Amino acid sequence: MKRTLFILFVSTLLQAGVITTFAQNSSLYTKIDNYLTAGVENGFSGAIALVKNGEVIINKGYGYANKDTQTLNNPNTIFDIGSNTKQFTATAILKLAELGKLELTDSIATYFKNVPADKQGITIHQLLSHSAGFVDAIGRDFTEISQEDFFQQLFATKLLFEPGTKYEYSNTGYSILGRIIELTSGQPYEVFLKEQLFIPAGMHQTGYLLPTWNSKQISRSYNRGILESDSPILRYQKDKGLNWHLKANGGINATQNDLLLWYQALKTNKILSKTSYQKLITPHISYGNGKYTYGYTYGWTHRVLDNKMKRLAHNGSNGAYSHSIIWFPEEDIYITYATNANSDNVEFIAYTITRMLLDENYTPKPIKNNIYAFIMRYVEQNPLQTSNNLIKLLKEQYSEEFNKRPLNTIGNLLLQKNKHVDWAIELFKQNMALNPQDGNLWDSLGDGYKANQQKEEAIKAYQKAVSLGYKDAQQKLTALLTK
Repeated sequence: MKRTLFILFVSTLLQAGVITTFAQNSSLYTKIDNYLTAGVENGFSGAIALVKNGEVIINKGYGYANKDTQTLNNPNTIFDIGSNTKQFTATAILKLAELGKLELTDSIATYFKNVPADKQGITIHQLLSHSAGFVDAIGRDFTEISQEDFFQQLFATKLLFEPGTKYEYSNTGYSILGRIIELTSGQPYEVFLKEQLFIPAGMHQTGYLLPTWNSKQISRSYNRGILESDSPILRYQKDKGLNWHLKANGGINATQNDLLLWYQALKTNKILSKTSYQKLITPHISYGNGKYTYGYTYGWTHRVLDNKMKRLAHNGSNGAYSHSIIWFPEEDIYITYATNANSDNVEFIAYTITRMLLDENYTPKPIKNNIYAFIMRYVEQNPLQTSNNLIKLLKEQYSEEFNKRPLNTIGNLLLQKNKHVDWAIELFKQNMALNPQDGNLWDSLGDGYKANQQKEEAIKAYQKAVSLGYKDAQQKLTALLTK
């Protein structure tokens, strides 16, 4: 089959929602599949898709999208893609430039009234390349704020540097771009994306509120394998929208199959002209971390690897979900990866898969359960008398990660669930033995005793917390002493 016909065949199957894997007998498929399948036992949950030279090497889900309904992750599972939203915003801006609605050299003062003097010269190009100098955020994703208040507060912030002189990642910069999309198109942000990007690409399960979501495919999140939550889509629906803390810089949801269609649409110029496409993927500013030099394009990071391959990549996460896209345009290699059970151990699996692709001799270490899930599993499966053994195992197996936070987090989570309260107290006590001068940990121990109706012990723990300067314990202490 000729390559062009093959690509059309793949695209047609994807649009039909068919799970397509054309190289299941390849050694690479087997290696990746075995690695991820083995990881499910240690908490891995998500999906991976890899395309090389028009061939879908793997496109498969692992673990549960919803444990309650026993729904498995698959290429049509809907995940929050976090900051990978930015490439849609950047593409939309370039589309508006093609339509003659704006210029990349336009200043924000063209679109917003009463912009302070120090910000009036900031350009769309600088916003796209994170070189405008705006702070990263002025609030949390779901903190209520009006459109007027958001931009008024943002424009009142102090710039981090003179615009155009440095790189500094800024979510708020992309929020400004989202509003410029609305002002120039005359349409709400998501409507413009749907009409100009998603529908032409054949993407029907990508967005915030507009898709007719396949509710059976909406994933729940299992942060670190211990914290369960609904998809943010349900929050958007409940709130009947979302505010500018998140809009245009993050929070879009999509399926793996839709993101394969996105890749096809970009590289075949279905959405953007060749000229605009080159602007999208060309680095416009350089930055580094001391070891590597990166560039930022419009919505993508750029790096030239040691083997001279040019890699585009971007990641996104809200803590519970994590998403990565890695693209080598010149080699026609594209990887999209999602997890709905994020932890440090699985957040960057896409880069492990990339190394497996580029180095046939590379065998990654098995996916390891994160320390929080390890502690929770131990608590659920072992008697209280073995707590010393738990500490021993943590020191042996998680020496670099083992600190006061995991024990305290799991202990507090057990109290919230009113489950294994005796174990919660024991975790707090073990933590105190390791960190005896930490007032916050004494406060947690007091909470444990209080939950277990051990009033005198709770009073002593809160008193110790207060003596160590942890003021939040005073109110709890006072309440117990006055009962």
